[in-house]
Amino acid sequence: MDTLEQLADTFFNWGAMAEVLPSLIMVGLPNTIMLAVSSAVLGSILGLVLALMAISRSGAARWVARIYTDLFRGLPAILVILVIGIGLSPIARDLTGSRSPYPLGILALTLIAAAYIGEIFRSGIQSVEKGQLEASRALGFSYGSSMQLVVVPQGIRRVLPALMNQFISLLKDSSLVFMLGLASGEREIFRIGNDAMANSGNLSPLVAAGVLYLILTVPLTHFVNFIDNRLRTGRPEKKEPDELAAPIGKGAQA
Repeated sequence: MDTLEQLADTFFNWGAMAEVLPSLIMVGLPNTIMLAVSSAVLGSILGLVLALMAISRSGAARWVARIYTDLFRGLPAILVILVIGIGLSPIARDLTGSRSPYPLGILALTLIAAAYIGEIFRSGIQSVEKGQLEASRALGFSYGSSMQLVVVPQGIRRVLPALMNQFISLLKDSSLVFMLGLASGEREIFRIGNDAMANSGNLSPLVAAGVLYLILTVPLTHFVNFIDNRLRTGRPEKKEPDELAAPIGKGAQA
């Protein structure tokens, strides 16, 4: 067997891919989406709190936000997942009676995502012109109301593409939860591909898992580009019916 045939058999064995595909779609895909969406929602809420703390007038709040952000952005994601997923598992088991690693996996991903999302929100909020805050205060709004109703919504709108990019990263980072040990019905995309690879000795199931990640992330990437372009250029102006009819009338008169 020459090198190309060996490469094709190792990475592109269609029989091995077809065998693992039902589990990837029926089990791995829903679990991966559940992990990513849950941690993204919770991470966004915590990230917004961190962003508001980072720009608050309280020095203590700013320090807490800074330490949190530096800590969870500086540590490798796999280390955070292992420390929380394994270190807190006895406490979680005693409190809930469940041995599922999902809650702790979501907690770890949430804490990691919040550190990045908080910085995204902070940069977006601080990019809003100071005149917006001053104008709302001049209209009688309190500082808190001005931030809540005027500044924060504009800041979030400006960083929507960056938030979508962070969600894509979170979608891929969800594969690290496999280190906590998952039951058969709890396995996400990567774990299913990895188990199939270990059983068959062939890397094709992992390639199939990678293709499924691409199917999830590539459309999201193009959607991010679309949102970014729409925010920068605005909606295309629609011509009024009279404007559309004008050239025809001129041609008819000619």
